Amino acid sequence: MTDRELYISPLTKRYASREMSYLFSDDKKFKTWRKLWIALAESEKELGLNITDEQIDELKKYAEDINYEVAENKERETRHDVMSHVYAYGMQCPTAKPIIHLGATSCYVGDNTDVIIMKEALELIKAKLLVCIKNLREFALKYKGLPTLSYTHLQPAQLTTVGKRACLWIQDLIMDFEQLEYCIENLKLLGVKGTTGTQASFLKLFNGDHNKVKKLDEMICEKMGFKDKYFKVTGQTYPRKQDSIVLNVLSNIAQSAYKFSNDLRILQSFKEIEEPFEKNQIGSSAMPYKRNPMRSERISALARYVIVNSTNADITASTQWFERTLDDSANRRIVIAESFLAVDGILNLYINISSNMVVNDKVILRRVRDELPFMATENILMECVKRGGDRQELHERIRVHSMEAAKNVKQLGGNNDLLDRIMNDPMFGLNKEDISDIMDESKYIGRSLEQVEEFISGVVDPLLDKYSIENIDVDIFV
Repeated sequence: MTDRELYISPLTKRYASREMSYLFSDDKKFKTWRKLWIALAESEKELGLNITDEQIDELKKYAEDINYEVAENKERETRHDVMSHVYAYGMQCPTAKPIIHLGATSCYVGDNTDVIIMKEALELIKAKLLVCIKNLREFALKYKGLPTLSYTHLQPAQLTTVGKRACLWIQDLIMDFEQLEYCIENLKLLGVKGTTGTQASFLKLFNGDHNKVKKLDEMICEKMGFKDKYFKVTGQTYPRKQDSIVLNVLSNIAQSAYKFSNDLRILQSFKEIEEPFEKNQIGSSAMPYKRNPMRSERISALARYVIVNSTNADITASTQWFERTLDDSANRRIVIAESFLAVDGILNLYINISSNMVVNDKVILRRVRDELPFMATENILMECVKRGGDRQELHERIRVHSMEAAKNVKQLGGNNDLLDRIMNDPMFGLNKEDISDIMDESKYIGRSLEQVEEFISGVVDPLLDKYSIENIDVDIFV
């Protein structure tokens, strides 16, 4: 059968980067297994077991050269992936064959590999989060003073600035980044624990020497880049709670991206801010004039999947029986990889959108001016009171004029003529020049501009200065 006749996950075909897809490939997994077998043999030799340099050298020679066909044929026979690869490795390394996987259980390679791959995948997510933050930082500074409507209940409330709103998106990502960084720093390997976590097989190998068994755990984890980062007590597997923590970090990132994408979809509906639109891009098969927010919608779709998917890890962590049960295995093969691939796809889209958002400032200003008369009434009231007016009487007159202006807009389809009504009412005593001064949009944004500058200089820049952002692979269908 050809690939076109088989189901292929859209996550690898359309959304995730090649780099992330490789991390969850068979090749990456099985090569990591071999690195773990080499680390095990080296450490056991260093601790006094009868393992030779010749055997170690032979294992290293074939570390990257996996005889897949042998392993696959053996697995069809044995129905056991780890032992099939032990067998295949032994076929290539006849001298080392007797000591491959010595004392270990399948989870030695399976669980430790999962953690190693998750850590590398989290580092890639971390880099892409930083790019998103950097893109939004530049956007926020560029539009730090551009007034725009802010909303509560999706109803115009006051004015903010486009840059200030972008800082809300950045702040969500920074909170995610902090959790992600903590997660990376605290990931732990299983180490070498044996069938039910008691290390009985290794104690037997080392003739009851507890110190050597403890040292074996330390040495292997250090060789694999996890110095002092391994669980001191486990069952057969590392605690599945660790998967729950990791997937919840991914879920948090998805939530932030979901919020951003929903905001942008609404803003694009308002024609205020739009995601990038390519020259030959087709927005709709039926309506050629449309510019649908396709990338933002894709973020929303993938984010929903990640958020729901994280529940799998929660349930798995909750239902492990005693030292181990196997109902986690098939679930984890799918859930962990696909959560990472989906978040990678989400961040590819986020990077693409945030690098080139289209701001229609004239539309934004027009919508501000349509609503500002209502928002300016408090300032009008205060100005007229300062000139000697009666607050209660003026308040009532503004209320009546506001109701009539709203009726003109909503029921009659006219313009907002509130300011004209106020200027024509002698009780207020305001002329066009007075109203123009009161209607200066910059007087209604509070500290939005200053908040952007303070947030960028005080929070965002120190974070970005701490890390160098390298080129990121987003060569997919964004």
